[in-house]
Amino acid sequence: MNYISQLSEAVKLYTEKVILPSDPLYPLWNRENFIFRKQPKWNYIDSCMINAVLNFYELNRDERLLNFAIGFTSAYVDENGGIPTMNPSDFNLDSINGGKNMLALYRLTGNERWLKAADKLADLLVSQPRLKCGNFWHKAIYPRQIWLDGSYMAFPFMAEYAGISENSVICEDALSQLRTIRRLMCDNKTGLYYHGYDETRTMKWADPKTGLSHEFWLRSMGWLCASMADLCEILPNNLEIPKMLFELLKALTSYTAQDGTLLQLPAYPDLPGNYPETSGTLLFAYSALKLYRLRKANKEIKNAGEKALSAVIEKYIVFEKDRIPVLKNICLMAGLDNNRIGSAEYYLSESVTENDAKGIAPLIMAYTELMKGGCIYE
Repeated sequence: MNYISQLSEAVKLYTEKVILPSDPLYPLWNRENFIFRKQPKWNYIDSCMINAVLNFYELNRDERLLNFAIGFTSAYVDENGGIPTMNPSDFNLDSINGGKNMLALYRLTGNERWLKAADKLADLLVSQPRLKCGNFWHKAIYPRQIWLDGSYMAFPFMAEYAGISENSVICEDALSQLRTIRRLMCDNKTGLYYHGYDETRTMKWADPKTGLSHEFWLRSMGWLCASMADLCEILPNNLEIPKMLFELLKALTSYTAQDGTLLQLPAYPDLPGNYPETSGTLLFAYSALKLYRLRKANKEIKNAGEKALSAVIEKYIVFEKDRIPVLKNICLMAGLDNNRIGSAEYYLSESVTENDAKGIAPLIMAYTELMKGGCIYE
């Protein structure tokens, strides 16, 4: 069985055995909820999965997927577009991630409920605290900090919402913040991006001179890649974002292992305990394949993305007959605070899990891009 057949089989089994059977309040893919016994609430992890489901639906038009996405989201969004389990005072950019799904559901169904929810999320961003440079705080509990993760959670939604609301200022705001991330957080020597930036330069993880965290964490760069890839599609006439994304993808290809995967800490190939991390590798693959499909990258980038995807399928997914596939080597979570100090040792100490949405969703997203790019849908 070649890797595309294996990939198709994995996506089919995840659809039938993980996605469609999931209870909206206790989805099978949210490992954090199970491990930490969290109460069900609006969160970015589930939003990532529903985004993948909707992307897949637009490829294969399986009405079960659309109906599932509607039912799942309805468990968190009321008829007036309110999201009762989301606390606005958290000022949490992660909460904005689901806005992309609201716009997709509105486009697919015409139901005003979803547009109202998008309006409410956009309104939250109006009061989101900002650093002096103009960028959003990542969360209220992380004041005056930029995390790369936030670029994926907020910017594509802002750009798409700007088109629907006919308010170009929102889109320009997102692009300005992206430029600032490039200016502040990109390392000129490697082309890689640091995970975080602290304007106050007081956090234990922040360099006292630059305010930057000390390491390049793979998944944070994966989120940034995916953000720019989605922006390339939303803003097809923009020339700046494809260039920025191409530069980052090109930089990351310099750190791919021989099999095409990327490490949890890409810049340290010889560091004991460093490992191929699948969620970040799949976000890289998704972004590379999408940029190529949009005709904004060459075959070198496309080949790097496909090689990364095939390596994950062949080496890091375990298939057992008629059972749920097991996607391995997913970093459960990582962050920056005065306990999580952003050292190499810290990133390698975080738990590694299986079959979490942070890996499964990018797998489906990458598969969808591969199919859209010309492969025969199986």
